[in-house]
This record gives sequence, C-alpha cells and structure tokens, in this order.
Amino acid sequence: MEGGIVHGRADESAFKECFSLTWKNPYVLRLAFSAGIGGLLFGYDTGVISGALLYIRDDFKSVDRNTWLQEMIVSMAVAGAIVGAAIGGWANDKFGRRSAILMADFLFLLGAIIMAAAPNPSLLVVGRVFVGLGVGMASMTAPLYISEASPAKIRGALVSTNGFLITGGQFLSYLINLAFTDVTGTWRWMLGIAGIPALLQFILMFTLPESPRWLYRKGREDEAKAILRRIYSAEDVEQEIHALKDSVETEILEEGSSEKINMIKLCKAKTVRRGLIAGVGLQVFQQFVGINTVMYYSPTIVQLAGFASNRTALLLSLVTAGLNAFGSIISIYFIDRTGRKKLLIISLFGVIISLGILTGVFYEATTHAPAISSLETQRFNNITCPDYKSAMNTNAWDCMTCLKASSPSCGYCSSPTGKEHPGACWISDDSVKDLCHNENRLWYTRGCPSNFGWFALLGLGLYIIFFSPGMGTVPWIVNSEIYPLRFRGVCGGIAATANWISNLIVAQSFLSLTEAIGTSWTFLIFGVISVIALLFVVVCVPETKGMPMEEIEKMLEGRSMEFKFWKKRSKLVEK
Repeated sequence: MEGGIVHGRADESAFKECFSLTWKNPYVLRLAFSAGIGGLLFGYDTGVISGALLYIRDDFKSVDRNTWLQEMIVSMAVAGAIVGAAIGGWANDKFGRRSAILMADFLFLLGAIIMAAAPNPSLLVVGRVFVGLGVGMASMTAPLYISEASPAKIRGALVSTNGFLITGGQFLSYLINLAFTDVTGTWRWMLGIAGIPALLQFILMFTLPESPRWLYRKGREDEAKAILRRIYSAEDVEQEIHALKDSVETEILEEGSSEKINMIKLCKAKTVRRGLIAGVGLQVFQQFVGINTVMYYSPTIVQLAGFASNRTALLLSLVTAGLNAFGSIISIYFIDRTGRKKLLIISLFGVIISLGILTGVFYEATTHAPAISSLETQRFNNITCPDYKSAMNTNAWDCMTCLKASSPSCGYCSSPTGKEHPGACWISDDSVKDLCHNENRLWYTRGCPSNFGWFALLGLGLYIIFFSPGMGTVPWIVNSEIYPLRFRGVCGGIAATANWISNLIVAQSFLSLTEAIGTSWTFLIFGVISVIALLFVVVCVPETKGMPMEEIEKMLEGRSMEFKFWKKRSKLVEK
C-alpha cells in the first residue's frame, strides 16, 4: 500500500493531526468532508424512513393495512444499494472516484424528488430504488476517495470520519423528522429534504479533483503529482509519489495474474478461505444481530413499547440515533488500543444482555396488556370492532387481541381513568382516532399501553451503546485488513454484498416476524443469533491489531487464531 503502514503513537496522535489540518492544510479536510457527505447521505436515508413511515401509513391506507408494503418501502432502498454497490465498483475503475460520487448524487437527488412528489405507494417504491442505487454507490466510493486523497499518516483517522458522518446522518434524520411532525405533507418534507446534501455534494465535488491514485493508474501522472503536492508537505511529497508509483505498478502486475482467479481457486487458497470465513461471517452477523431493525424501525419499536404518539416515538428514537453517533467516536478512539477481537467480544456481550432486556420487556408488556371494557367498546355500536362483536368469549380479550384483529383492522382507545385500566376496541380509521383523542384518551394501533415502556427504551439505548463501537465498525475494519492485497478487492466485494443482502433479509422480515410470533420472540431470536456470533468471533476471527499484512497471512496459514484474546501477544511484527 502506498505510504506504508502507520502504527503505535501515530494512531494516538491522529486526532490531533486531523484538527491541525484546519490551519495547516484545509484543502485536505475539504477533500475528506466533501466526499464524506456520501456517508451522511447513507446515514440519513437509513434513519429518515423510520420516521416517515409513521406518516406514510396515515396518508396511504394500503400501506397501513399491509405490513409487506411497509417492508417493501423500507427494503427496496437496500435492494437498490446491492445493485448500486456492484455498479459502483465498475464505475470507480472505469470513470473514476469523483465521477462515481457525482453519479451517486444524481441518483439520490432524483430519488428524493420522486419520493417527495409520489402520489401513490408504487411511485414511492420507485423513488426508494433510485435512492438505494445512490446510497450503494456512495457507501463504497466515499471511503475509497478519502483514503486515496489523504496523507498516509492520518489516512485511518480521516477515513473513520466517513463512519462518523454515517451515524451523524442518522441523527440528523431524526432531528429533521421531529422538526416536520406538525407540518403539512410531513413525510414528503422528510424524504424530499434528503436531496439538499446530495445537491451540495454534487456542487462541491465539481470543484474538487479526481483521486490522484486513479489518475496515476490512468497515465495522467502530471495531474496526480500536482494534487499530491497540495496534499503532502514538501518533504513528504516525493516519497509519497515514489510509493504510489511502486504500489500502482505492483497492483497492475498482480491484477494481471489475478484475472484468471475464480471462486473455486479463491476458496482453495487457505489464507483467502479463512479470511473470507471471518470477513463474510462478521458482515452477516452484523446485520443478523438486529441492528437495522433498531435503525429502520426504532419509532415503530417505541410505539410497540406503548408510546402512542408519533411525535413521542420520534423524540425517543432521537436518543438511539445520538447514542449511535457517540459510539462511532468511541470506536475511533479504542480500535487501535483495545484491539479488534476484544472490542467485538465486549460489544456482543452487551448486545446479548440488551436483547435479553428487550425480550423480557416486550413479553411483560404483552402478557400484562389492559383488558377490553365491554361497556366502553359498545358505547358506539357502529364503530365497535367486528371481530369483538363476533367473539364467543369477549372476557378474554385484551389490548393485544384487539390490535391483532384484521377484518377490518382495529385500534385500542385507552381508558379515561388511566391507560392501565380497561379501554375500548374500535375500528381503526381517522374519524375513530379523532374521536378517541377528542375525549383526551390515547389511541394505539401498533402497541399497547404499558408501564414497561421506559425499560424498552433503556434496552434500545444499551443495545446501541454496545453495538456501535464494536459490531458497528469492526467488521468493515477487519475486512480491510484480513485479505491478501492481491485478493482484497474481490473479497471485500463479496463481504460487502453479503452485508447488503443480510440487511435486506432482516429489513424485509422484521415486521412480519413481530406479527407472526410477537415482538418478544423476535428479539429472542436476535439474542440467540448474537450468542452464535459471539462463539463465531472467538473461534474464527483473528486479532489483527498492530500486525502488517504479511503477518496476518502467516497467522491465517498456520491457523493461529489466539483464543486467549485478553492476553497481549509476546511479539508484534511492525514495519
């Protein structure tokens, strides 16, 4: 790799060096943060749909009645991202990093406009696909551009800002969601405003150069050198140019021999096979321990916990987004001090405990749901839930039974004497909802009143605090280190695709699972998967902290997996 490997104290001073660029070389920060807006777009889209979905259901009754349609609106962006990431790999090599970012911005802007103007759910889904294409391209291109346009000594810290901007984008999306809760066309503003950062990045990237590494590979050496002289100090630039030249020449030679490599040959190579097991496994488990159910559906989860108001659900979800952003900062600080494997294990222990809390809270909320009052329910006979009318034993009905009614769907109006007292089960529509609110009572359609709601919020908060610094960031870092240089591109692509596909599966199935088996059992499944992930990390994931690539290859070749992760290695090989 050009510029060599930086270890030890260089990592500890990376933050200080980044801040010093503000007055020493603001051009580098401009490159990094302009490209990092791609991460902001990625994070914003992940977060904004969770809040917008609450209001899309109110505007489009077909969406409110059909869980599969809600999941499609969320998941089609992920499906688009799978395709966008694949196209992005080709576009990066063919047209350059900057051009790929510009294409991503155009797709994202187009998708935002389509979503904001969508007259029906079908066009809304089309807009989500375009946004997904842009997100997929940006998610892989932004860190690549930052890496290739950063001084070697602080490259890791600058690339890490992309991860922070992803979580920052999620936090911003919740603020935007909260700001537009009382505005006409609520969800249209939430989704449409996403086009602003895409437009801003499009303008900024037009004023910035192409990646010097890509230019050098394309034979445009003078342009590449001119950019490098603006990035590096006078005493370092010639050394970097020579390192870049050697790296590009070596890479071209390796690519020439790797063109004949196929999946069978890849899997036969012991180091690659073991690297893929660890890298792909981490990416899959990152999704299957349930993170994107929290980010995509956190307002809905908060409502399932018994908070009826959309605004309250969004406000409480803002906390989880803020904790996620904070966790990414913790990761940057500890990743080169604690080590990858230890951070993963601590993270998964916390995730398992958090999911255990969520499982218990939702089980208690379900089994202690308020009963249905026959007197209250039949006070207005024309709006009484039809399933309740035809039930043989109405005394067994409670709030959860009411919400599961489907012909038509029904809602629960809490008791005027207190939300824990028996309430009414009525047909779910806007007029009935308004009737309930006019009597100063709360209307529930996704979850029931509960005294355990704050414990659900506590469980969500703990989940994010533990997930974000470890399982949130380490899988991407390990995948950048664990493969031999010659195979890093293809193996990294395989792992990233596995991540997006797993993301799609989880997003597409979460609400259906909660309806089929209940929220508590759904979180229990995630908890069991987290236990399996913990065992996988202990057995299959090596510690790569402070190790050059050659040492990692030797370790994988000899299967020195170091189960005693808490012990320091007696000897570190460093460059």
